[in-house]
Amino acid sequence: MKISISCLILAFSFSLFAKDQFVPLFDGKTLKGWTPMQGGNWEVKDGAILGTSQKSEQRHGMLLTNREYSDFVIQAKFCVHKGDSGFYFRSAKVKSAVSVNGFQVEIDTSQETGGLYETGGRAWVKKPSKKAIAERKYEQGKWADLELRAIGRNVTVSINGVVCSELKNDKGRTKGYFGLQLHGRQEMKVKYKDIRIKEL
Repeated sequence: MKISISCLILAFSFSLFAKDQFVPLFDGKTLKGWTPMQGGNWEVKDGAILGTSQKSEQRHGMLLTNREYSDFVIQAKFCVHKGDSGFYFRSAKVKSAVSVNGFQVEIDTSQETGGLYETGGRAWVKKPSKKAIAERKYEQGKWADLELRAIGRNVTVSINGVVCSELKNDKGRTKGYFGLQLHGRQEMKVKYKDIRIKEL
């Protein structure tokens, strides 16, 4: 069977196009592809992942992806009503009250949202600048856009299109799980949706 050069070029172009596209990590209906760890409660409601926890819960509730990721651009929307959440990436599973070690993008009701914190490591690594806080227009109880780029040892976090944290040649982990956090000993209510990734 003969295949024309134009068909081959079209197929190759389509392959490149498909490879460049974002794919969903959350289907909007179920927690397929994710596994809840100890603490808190995770469910899907109105097309979003809803995480809740009571102040009496000592453990950090975690919802982890079933597989690990290395280099990527990931986008998501989040809304924090109560408490201190976090968007973990390149994290490792450990036996502790938190369940993981590694980086998290701080997601909470404060102006620290968009900062980078390393659990089981250096603690705060980067906090948003006053300029970023003034420009990003982040408000408690309202949906906000997160974009996280982790390419090699360079990491960039943007909230509502404004760069809030940036690391160059960082010494942290370069592969691991994504995770959504419910902080222990706090009343928690947080939502995530439209989570999609482009692997690089």
